[in-house]
Amino acid sequence: MRAYHLETLGTIDGIVPRETDRPEPGPREILVRVRAVSLNKRDLLIMKGTYPLKAVPDVIPVSDGAGEVVAVGGEVTRFAVGDRVAGTYFPNWVDGRITPALFDQPGASLNGMLTEYARLDQEAAVRVPDHLTWEEAACLPCAGVTAWHSLTGGEPLTPGQTVLTLGTGALSLFVVQFAKMLGAEVIATTSSAVKADRLKALGADHVVNYAENPEWGLAVRELTGGRGADLVVETNGPDTIEQSMRAAALYGHIVLLITGNPRRPGIEISNAAYAASLATIRRVFVGSRAHFESMNRALALHGTRPVIDRVFGFDEVHEAFRYYESGVAFGKVVIRVA
Repeated sequence: MRAYHLETLGTIDGIVPRETDRPEPGPREILVRVRAVSLNKRDLLIMKGTYPLKAVPDVIPVSDGAGEVVAVGGEVTRFAVGDRVAGTYFPNWVDGRITPALFDQPGASLNGMLTEYARLDQEAAVRVPDHLTWEEAACLPCAGVTAWHSLTGGEPLTPGQTVLTLGTGALSLFVVQFAKMLGAEVIATTSSAVKADRLKALGADHVVNYAENPEWGLAVRELTGGRGADLVVETNGPDTIEQSMRAAALYGHIVLLITGNPRRPGIEISNAAYAASLATIRRVFVGSRAHFESMNRALALHGTRPVIDRVFGFDEVHEAFRYYESGVAFGKVVIRVA
């Protein structure tokens, strides 16, 4: 089989294809014929050596992938040959709260999904909704689960409440889709008129241009009649937390997602913004298998599909990473394996 390995940190060219023997599943493992994988910011950070969880030498990259079960170990009870599955972001986090003992991740401390065949513990996979293509299913484990956990993992979001999401990264697009699914009013931000139209087509009720409105927190308050957003999904941290605080309702909630910027490690909120809000800040780090399964039930019920910007071939891995790194994508960047 062919698999890519991260041989050298710091450069996309350090991701190298190699022919190896097809693995055999252990007693409680499944063997997955990987059909597609999708890229996340953490994959770039791991490649550059700046991700908090360091990559083991020669690791197979990429956390997110989906495929078909082609073999099962003798003690496997959760899956059968032919099942359509995706791997989980935290293979050891099944439910409840995460602990440091559960931090192992594919594509970093464990081999990832950028391979023709992936061997997974049966507890580290979920069935994917039947209506999704392989490419769409591969988009779910990181960005999809993070968005779902952000909206459903804290105080319940009720229909009619307002959700604010920032920018047009894949995670933010999932937030738009899921928030509308849950009956919320959605406000999104962007600096592009073209992307504003695409956000509205996806379901956003209002779009604020943050380039034209540097004090976009106040613009959000105006759109909500002075009340502010009930839930802010904050994807940028140091660069935007001040305005997110100003945009939040008095007793609103801010979900803080730090995606990793080694040059801006700290979060600073001015006394004025802090004093004006009683908002609760909650941290989210992707989610458990239980979150993933809950999200999949909602996707299947509503027929929702992830937004994909572009699909590359398995021979175009370097091109896919460079395209993703350029930041121009609106939606997920996917690599079709087979």
